Amino acid sequence: MLFTLLREWLLTPFANYRLFHNFARQDFFAQFTASVGGFLWLFLTPIIHIIIYSFVFSYVFRQRPPVGFGETSFVVFMMVGYLPWFAFADAISKSTSLLIEKAPLITKVKFPVQILPYVGTVIPYLTHAIGFGVLLLYLATQGYLSWLWLWLPFIFFFQFLFTLGLVSILSALSVFLRDLQQLVALGITVWFFLTPIIYPITMIQNEAVKNLFLLNPMHSFVNLYREIVLQETISPINLAIIVPVSLLSYFFGGWLFMKIKQAFGDVL
Repeated sequence: MLFTLLREWLLTPFANYRLFHNFARQDFFAQFTASVGGFLWLFLTPIIHIIIYSFVFSYVFRQRPPVGFGETSFVVFMMVGYLPWFAFADAISKSTSLLIEKAPLITKVKFPVQILPYVGTVIPYLTHAIGFGVLLLYLATQGYLSWLWLWLPFIFFFQFLFTLGLVSILSALSVFLRDLQQLVALGITVWFFLTPIIYPITMIQNEAVKNLFLLNPMHSFVNLYREIVLQETISPINLAIIVPVSLLSYFFGGWLFMKIKQAFGDVL
């Protein structure tokens, strides 16, 4: 039974490719419905974010480059971690309404409902990957390009799996616990400040407290992006953390979703 559920979960986007493609296409283009800027916002949004943070941290706070990153500006240091985080936070924040918004469809049409967490995760990651790509293109022109960048799709993929597992859990539980929407919104804010995105981990002097950050998978993801892009190195410790944690999240989230999905129609 366990392996049957996991096999069905694993093969979902492939066995139902046409449905997955149609859902993903619909949700992706829905972001630009009635939008004057259209696809231009995919490129303008990260550029505007970079300009705003550049002004705030470089001009107002005059934040210095973090120790160990050479002449890298603080804004570049922050954005390399912020843009992948944004993909994660966007997917998680929308997960609690993922099934509730599709309630009329779930209750009236018989289809593999497990495809919805896949769609709900891939759209934010596709959208924000474009912004991250714009930043990487800029950094490549500034001399940061390295063969280690080949690791980036690998890291991004495991972050996607980690997020997909959490989206599956939260979307499924939100059908039964509607208060999760407020709790998740608060949790994302707390998680953001517990992840060294707008501050370097070197600011924390206590080694015991610093080691506690290893319990936060997003800390390892953010660290890997910065190490690969800005330092041309890669940490085995962070790799050893993200791979099992991502696989555990993906398979446990998938198993839980598949286990309780039959009750969605009755509750919704």
